[in-house]
Amino acid sequence: MVTVGTFNQLQVVKQVDFGVYLNGDNLDTILLPKRYVPEGCEIGDWLSVFLYFDSDDLLIATSEVPKVEVGQCEMLTVVDINHAGAFMDWGLPKDLLVPYNEQQKPMEVGYSYVVHVYHDEQSDRIAASTKLSHHLDEYPVWLKPQQSVSLQIAGRTELGYKAVIDNKYLGLLFRVDAYRPLKIGERLPGFVKSVRPDGKVDLLISQATLQGDHDLSQQIVRYLIQQGGSSSLTDKSDPQEIYSTFKVSKKKYKQALGNLYKSKTIVITSVKIELVDAT
Repeated sequence: MVTVGTFNQLQVVKQVDFGVYLNGDNLDTILLPKRYVPEGCEIGDWLSVFLYFDSDDLLIATSEVPKVEVGQCEMLTVVDINHAGAFMDWGLPKDLLVPYNEQQKPMEVGYSYVVHVYHDEQSDRIAASTKLSHHLDEYPVWLKPQQSVSLQIAGRTELGYKAVIDNKYLGLLFRVDAYRPLKIGERLPGFVKSVRPDGKVDLLISQATLQGDHDLSQQIVRYLIQQGGSSSLTDKSDPQEIYSTFKVSKKKYKQALGNLYKSKTIVITSVKIELVDAT
């Protein structure tokens, strides 16, 4: 089935002076303007094209690659605002509309926002929304703890960061589990930390935390062995330096050091940590 707002493989069925017509199946024939027609193109050829509505609201094909497709999320910049809503640059000649009723808060020209792109079949137009919870599932029952996922940071909350999961779902990354400042729009790998009793998802960006403090303790011991038995990376060290080495927060690192100290695996001084059995 041919779908609007995505790339489709369509067959050339007619050639005209201003381009070629493609077999759009359920959408009838679709024009690919001449400037996008590859050299030597003939009737019967199959072309990969993106389908969207032009400035006259006619369905048209293009070989240009947009920044985002229908069903996906992306961070885009507002380039204009008028009576219909905000318009964002998505890499095509006609800008992408965010209607006023799909804006979480009033959008401003020059600012960038994470939006979900959808095909509004009622009005038959491609549009975007910053009201992510209207389009993405906040209660995905098929996500399980420790499952690896792809994340995009969508916004900040009092507790941490709202994140888009695999372009389909919404979850929360607590600030204490972030370990470093995250940028809105940033994409990064992550993990499902837990699924709450209400069905909402909590996230992590560090596999070390996912595997628990015990695993972090083992990492520290291996690191100390590699460093000859001692390290200047103590519980007083800079949080960024700790994150750069172990990809965990200073709080988690201090907890792991405390466990190693209690088990008499290491000794801690004001300037270094050292394996008890180091030689």
